[in-house]
Amino acid sequence: MTKTLVWVEHDNASVKDATLAAVTAAGQLGEVTALVAGSGSTPAAQAAAQIAGVAKVLHADDAAYANALAENVAPLIAALLADYDAFVAPATTNGKNIAPRVAALLDVAQVSDILSVEGPKTFTRPIYAGNAIATVESADAKLVVTVRGTAFAKAEATGGSAAVEAVSGPGDAGLSSFLGSEIAKLERPELTSAKIIVSGGRALKDADTFQQVIFPLADKLGAAVGASRAAVDAGYVPNDYQVGQTGKIVAPEVYIAVGISGAIQHLAGMKDSKTIIAINKDEDAPIFQVADVGLVADLFNAVPELTGKL
Repeated sequence: MTKTLVWVEHDNASVKDATLAAVTAAGQLGEVTALVAGSGSTPAAQAAAQIAGVAKVLHADDAAYANALAENVAPLIAALLADYDAFVAPATTNGKNIAPRVAALLDVAQVSDILSVEGPKTFTRPIYAGNAIATVESADAKLVVTVRGTAFAKAEATGGSAAVEAVSGPGDAGLSSFLGSEIAKLERPELTSAKIIVSGGRALKDADTFQQVIFPLADKLGAAVGASRAAVDAGYVPNDYQVGQTGKIVAPEVYIAVGISGAIQHLAGMKDSKTIIAINKDEDAPIFQVADVGLVADLFNAVPELTGKL
C-alpha cells in the first residue's frame, strides 16, 4: 500500500477546504498521513487529526514555517518523504509553490493538477487549458502530486481520531523572508468555496458599472463575485476576483456568467460548475456551448430585472 504524505493548507487555527479534497485524492492511493507545518499551529494539527481518512498527523511547529515559505518547507517535506511513497498537495498558491521544490529536491517529475487517480502511479490531468485530458503514469520511485480541489469530493472534516506526532526539520534555509501581506477582506463568500458565483466580463464597460450591475445580484443570492481575466485586466475588479486558468478554479452549485464571451482561459476555470447560467447578447458566444441555461439579452436590462425580481 502506498504511504502518502499530504500537505495541510491552514491558517494555524483551522484547515482550509482545499486540504479536504487532497485527502480524498491521497486516500485513493493508500494510507494518508497529514503534515501540518506552522508556528503556533497546534489548533490546526488538532483539526487535521479529525479529518476522516487521516491515519496520522505530523506536526512541525517552528517559526521558520510560520508563513509557509516554500524555501523552508520543501526541505522539511523532502526529508520526511524518506518514509513515504508519495507527496500530495492541493493545487493552491502555496501548494503550487511548495510541490515543485519538493520534486526538484527528490529529482522526480511532478504530476500537476490531477483530476482523478486511475492507478498506483496513473492519473488524469488537464492539458491545453482543459480542452483535452491526458492520462499520465509516473515512472519515478517517489510521487509528487498536486490536486485540483474541484475534481474530488471533500473528506469529512470531523469523525477522524488520528494521533499527532511532533517532527522537526532543517528550519530556516535563509533563502527568503516574509515581509508582510495585504489580505483582502471580503464581505461575500470566498470564490473557491462559494456555492453560488456571479461573474462579470469586459462587456460591463468599467469598474462603476461592474459594481452597479453585478454586486446587487450577488448580494441578493448570497453569492461570491468573480470576473473574467479581461475584466480584471481592464481594472474593473482586483486580481482576487479572477476566475480562469490563470485565476481561481471554481466549481460552485451555480455559476452565473454575465457579459462573458467564454474564452478558453475562462472556461478552464469554471466549466466543472454544477449549473452554468450565461447572459450575453451575442448568441454565438462560446459560453453558450457549456451553459445549462442561456439568455440572449442585453445584460444592462436583463440583470437589473432579474435582481429586482429576487
